[in-house]
Amino acid sequence: MTSSIDPHGMNVDLLSVPKRSLVGRLGGTQEAWIAIAIVVLGIVVSMISPKFATTGNLLNVLQNACFIGLMALGMTPVIISGGIDISVGSILGLCGIVLGIVLVAGWPLPLAIPAVLALGALCGAFNGAVIAYLRLPPFVVTLATLSMGRSLALVVSQNTVFYEFGPWSETLLALGGGKTFGLPNVIYALLAGIVILNALLTTTRWGRYVFAVGGNEQAARLCGIPVERIKISTYAFSGLMAAVAAVFLVGWLGAVTNAIGTGYELQVIAATVIGGASLVGGFGTAIGAAIGAVLVEVIRNSLLIAGVNPFWQGFFVGSFILGAVLLERVRSSKT
Repeated sequence: MTSSIDPHGMNVDLLSVPKRSLVGRLGGTQEAWIAIAIVVLGIVVSMISPKFATTGNLLNVLQNACFIGLMALGMTPVIISGGIDISVGSILGLCGIVLGIVLVAGWPLPLAIPAVLALGALCGAFNGAVIAYLRLPPFVVTLATLSMGRSLALVVSQNTVFYEFGPWSETLLALGGGKTFGLPNVIYALLAGIVILNALLTTTRWGRYVFAVGGNEQAARLCGIPVERIKISTYAFSGLMAAVAAVFLVGWLGAVTNAIGTGYELQVIAATVIGGASLVGGFGTAIGAAIGAVLVEVIRNSLLIAGVNPFWQGFFVGSFILGAVLLERVRSSKT
């Protein structure tokens, strides 16, 4: 264990971050309450409209939740480290446009996908570098890059809508919109992401450093933790996961426009916070982000099926965010 003394004279045990297993925290924690909320909401909506509980609709809910869930997994380390990234929707849009461009240009899909993933990670790393080295607020930086990303997407695409993706069209559509063993492929991508992120956060030095930076950045710096590099890596991971979501989303939609991903940043942040990540840093889990994404999509789908005006969607999601933050505050006051 590595300990330090913060400027206020408090002992800080930075590397003693408890290892949270994938499901071990589900009993009596925020993730459990959110899971219960999903079940209760599903039962209530099913009573109003039996269409909700049909296999087709439930698969549709899960598939839609996975796109937000992948991005929420990327957002989780950012929020744990004390930051926030509101540019993820624009990164997804830019990556989707670039994927369409390179495929139309004749790039093979096995080369196009790594290139798009690298682009997403690079965009995220740019965010992290500006935040870490110029000491600018994460909200301001990512708000700026949100606008920059949308503008770049317009510039590189010349406002073109892509419906065809060259000889690899069928493969891309099968990847994003196809099913394996009866389940959409994107569900397997989300499950893999949960396992990988959980392992990174709970079993690696990087994960312990991310929690340490979010818990007390100044003390982490005094302990010799490379704070700047950790911040850059979390934002790069966020950009990478936005690019992963872009690949599956483009394959599912079968087309890509400059508007793809618009507004996703709010849903992603909502899913991450509802899932238990603390906006002040130092806390968050992979499974929580995924569960939060499912709840956000269940809310959206329930409102549509129940015949509620879709304009109410933001109101209910915002209410759940407030409830999640309040629950986190109550939980923190008892620890």
